[in-house]
Amino acid sequence: ALLELGPSPLNPANWKTGLDALSGTTGYIIQEFSDAWDSPAQQVRLKANLPVIALLTLVAFVLLARGRYWMERLTHAVQSRERTPFRWISAFLLSVAQFLLPLIGLIALFEAISATELVGVRGDIALSSLVGLGVLFLLARWLGGRMFPKNANVIAPLNLPPEARRKGRFYSAVLGILVGLNSLLQSMAAFENWKPAALPVLDFPIMVLTGYALLRLARLLRLHVQNDQTEGEERSYRNSIIFYLSRAMQALALIGPVLAAVGYFEAGRAILFPTVMSLGLLAVLLILHRVIAEVYALIVGSEDRAREALIPVLISFVLVLASVPLFALIWGMRYSDLTELWARFQEGFSLGDTRISPSDFLTVIVVFVIGYMATRLIQGTLRSTVLPKTRIDVGGRNAIVSGVGYIGIFLSALIAITTAGIDLSSLAIVAGALSVGIGFGLQNIVSNFVSGIILLIERPISEGDWIEVGGQMGYVRDISVRSTRIETFDRTDVIVPNSDLVSGVVTNWTRGNSVGRVIVPVGVAYGTDTKWVEGILREIAEAHPMVLANPKPSIVFQGFGADSLDFEIRAILRDVNWKLSVKSDMNHEIARRFAEEGIEIPFAQRDVWLRNPETLRSPPDSKPKSKPKAKTKTKTAAKPSAGSNKSGDGK
Repeated sequence: ALLELGPSPLNPANWKTGLDALSGTTGYIIQEFSDAWDSPAQQVRLKANLPVIALLTLVAFVLLARGRYWMERLTHAVQSRERTPFRWISAFLLSVAQFLLPLIGLIALFEAISATELVGVRGDIALSSLVGLGVLFLLARWLGGRMFPKNANVIAPLNLPPEARRKGRFYSAVLGILVGLNSLLQSMAAFENWKPAALPVLDFPIMVLTGYALLRLARLLRLHVQNDQTEGEERSYRNSIIFYLSRAMQALALIGPVLAAVGYFEAGRAILFPTVMSLGLLAVLLILHRVIAEVYALIVGSEDRAREALIPVLISFVLVLASVPLFALIWGMRYSDLTELWARFQEGFSLGDTRISPSDFLTVIVVFVIGYMATRLIQGTLRSTVLPKTRIDVGGRNAIVSGVGYIGIFLSALIAITTAGIDLSSLAIVAGALSVGIGFGLQNIVSNFVSGIILLIERPISEGDWIEVGGQMGYVRDISVRSTRIETFDRTDVIVPNSDLVSGVVTNWTRGNSVGRVIVPVGVAYGTDTKWVEGILREIAEAHPMVLANPKPSIVFQGFGADSLDFEIRAILRDVNWKLSVKSDMNHEIARRFAEEGIEIPFAQRDVWLRNPETLRSPPDSKPKSKPKAKTKTKTAAKPSAGSNKSGDGK
């Protein structure tokens, strides 16, 4: 039991028990080997298997000694080139070979030793455990190489200097060896049925070293948080997780050996070694997430798009969910408990008379995704291939594509629910209550939804139209089911509910065609020949390339203004979107022609009369009691010039 107090490994009285158990087991293994070596029949079989043993030993020696070195050189050669998703994936596959080639060599060595048939039962258990130790060491070393890469030019998951990366690789490999040694001692203790004090004494040094290695790795994680000063909410959240993970590692690295020291050996072991294996599994998940992101970048052809995409995150989230049972097994849950939970999960839950299981959910999701992708494919075909060959205008094409999208999504959802066999008739009460809620609380949303459908069918406005609604003027950029997005001339987006477009007054400047009228007002001084002005304005209007010749532009003598004779140029433009540019061009031409012809463009003139000009001439006096005297003197001095001031102001 985890909370059962046992022998303390720090008690010197228990040390002899542990050493006796280890020496006894080692002696049994040596005795088994000696007995097999002295057997004549065994010698005959050994000679018969000698060629196979020699070949396997040679393969094991080559792969264990040089396999990783060869793959490291190839990986470094790929990483030294310009970074691309394809080269990153190639380098990753070569790095996997750094683990696989030594692993094959280790298996070959195991088979060579087994082929000698010189190991007994205990030797076979020890050999299997040693192979497991080797696998853990190779895996831990490979994970350390990915988390703390040797090449300084490679983007690492952790922001650490080269010396810190080297320490990270070292402690990762050490943890793999320590976990393997713990597994070896556990196997031998279970087979030999050691005394209760033997295993704690022998395993305690391994636990202390494991705790120390965890502390060193936790320090590296804190160093990453200190070095990583990159701004951004995502980066800050990630660093917070790493910081708290390092704190948890420190706590568990201390708690495990302390519990074992006071006698709670099983509790300490159940805390310490699952922590190490959980860290290894987390490293695997991080590496897989990076691989998924790089593969997606290779598919879409853009690293920036892949960095902002949601699909790699969703796939990684699925992997995290799939790893939950592995974490549960690491922390002591039995396989039978997991299978029982899975069976209960597959039963699903009841909703009325309908039972919905996870397989139903999966069916709905798969069928809906297939339908959704088919809808997008049809939309793309219509947009790029079919509709451009018709005479339908751009707005009509967009309306058709949007309508096909809404219908396709609705049919996909309906087919998905039907395929899963979900009976919705039992949900009639829920649907009725939902309809009441829609009728009262969501009536505006429903109104906008219906209005959006009306806009797509009737098409009083289309994408790209220049409209004016509710005092807002701009181009229609997007018509969705609920609202319409208008881009104003200030390059701001205005979201207008569809119900306002259906029930309100909308001015569409470009509906049907882009022809529109421009009005340019202009005034001339009194006394100017009006017919002469009219002729000049007509020449200016007819000369502009954007003005239609039929109907001809008209010049209107509006009337007699307060300061000028008012005229207007009224012309029909080929494209009303150029209205302001045409108006500006005409004003420039009017100013030039009027200057050449000597026609005066009047401006308002006003005579300003000052009621008390003498007060403006009086110097400021800070003493209030002498103010009347200053005022009298000012009036006397100003009288002769009062009239001249008025006449001067009236000029």
